[in-house]
Amino acid sequence: MSPAFGAMEVEHYSKGVLLEPFVHQVGGHSCVLRFNDKTICKPLIQREHQFYETLPTEMRKFTPQYEGVVSVSFEEDEDGNLCLIAYPLNGDHDNLENLDNSDCEPKSKLLRWTNKKTMLLENEKISKEWVRQHRKEEKMKSHKLEEEFEWLKKSEVLYYTVEKKGNVSSQFKHHNPWSMKCHQQQLQRMKENAKHRNQYKFILLENLTSRYEVPCVLDLKMGTRQHGDDASEEKKANQIRKCQQSTSAVIGVRVCGMQVYQAGTGQLMFMNKYHGRKLSVQGFKEALYQFFHNGKYLRRELFESVIKKLTELKSVLEKQESYRFYSSSLLIIYDGKERQEVAVDSDPEDLEDLSEESSDESAGAYAYKPTGSTVDVRMIDFAHTTCKYYGEDSVVHEGQDTGYVFGLQNLIDIIKEIRDESSE
Repeated sequence: MSPAFGAMEVEHYSKGVLLEPFVHQVGGHSCVLRFNDKTICKPLIQREHQFYETLPTEMRKFTPQYEGVVSVSFEEDEDGNLCLIAYPLNGDHDNLENLDNSDCEPKSKLLRWTNKKTMLLENEKISKEWVRQHRKEEKMKSHKLEEEFEWLKKSEVLYYTVEKKGNVSSQFKHHNPWSMKCHQQQLQRMKENAKHRNQYKFILLENLTSRYEVPCVLDLKMGTRQHGDDASEEKKANQIRKCQQSTSAVIGVRVCGMQVYQAGTGQLMFMNKYHGRKLSVQGFKEALYQFFHNGKYLRRELFESVIKKLTELKSVLEKQESYRFYSSSLLIIYDGKERQEVAVDSDPEDLEDLSEESSDESAGAYAYKPTGSTVDVRMIDFAHTTCKYYGEDSVVHEGQDTGYVFGLQNLIDIIKEIRDESSE
């Protein structure tokens, strides 16, 4: 996609940020976009927005940090290249100014506007000839991607051999089929509505993968029920059928998407929700095993951390009165790039890349553990969440979300089974 565009009309705004596909999205149908390295954004759904703004304190460590709202417009250049651009909401320039955009790459994609309402590239020395050539190359790449995308849509589990000379994390950008699919569908929806509407609200959220060099992500659809209270009869029947035909009805959890880097084989593996729905309980267990396997051996050092966090989350949710997290997901994330342990008395330069969280002054000679063993567990996607504190809801539930808690307990039990069987 070319960052160069012709003159465009702008109202109220002085800066816009070109949004790109979030390459680590492995599930869900809502398009997730990259705002910068530490922030992603997605279409604002009022119920989800309300959830983030009224989130119980004890749940905050298990959800992405909410960072506000931006206005997103669908725009097209003279060659028909499509893009989504985020602007401060209601002329509130501080909304974007306060977010660190310094890590946006490439720099020319940070769009700036003059008072004459003419958009300029940051690098004004770029010649028209270079722009023409760049557009031509981008168009050729676009056609190639479209052909590849058609093939990707037909595949439920994919393996890619990683180029040894290249950066592993950058190769997700070219291979993640689900991210490509969601981004293409979002652009198409907005293009179809462009004549009637060209301003959309998106919420900004913490990018949970930003701390990992090569994020391995498991997206699990939680609970025994997926339809919201406001679902139509057709939607309700469809969601019930999906649960009954998958592991959701039996164990309260199913695979919604997965990406894993298997260092041992040098492969990236992607699994989508369609494959996840077909899995039996044993198949679900095997998929979990595959998620924690690096192609050579099982990452056993991850188990205690993920079990501890899942158990803590379960305890928190058991205390949540009236909440129902219908159709929400649970993410488990770890780094596929392992690091060696470093002794406390090592050269300070050896410790630069180690996180503060992994330090423990009382741990002895090896106070710093591998950063690769840090696991994150977060709840996401709250478009159908309900609670008695949401005054407009006609249906009010009492007590804990037993379907979600049931799924969490089964997930914990299965991971413990994999841990115990692997140590025998």
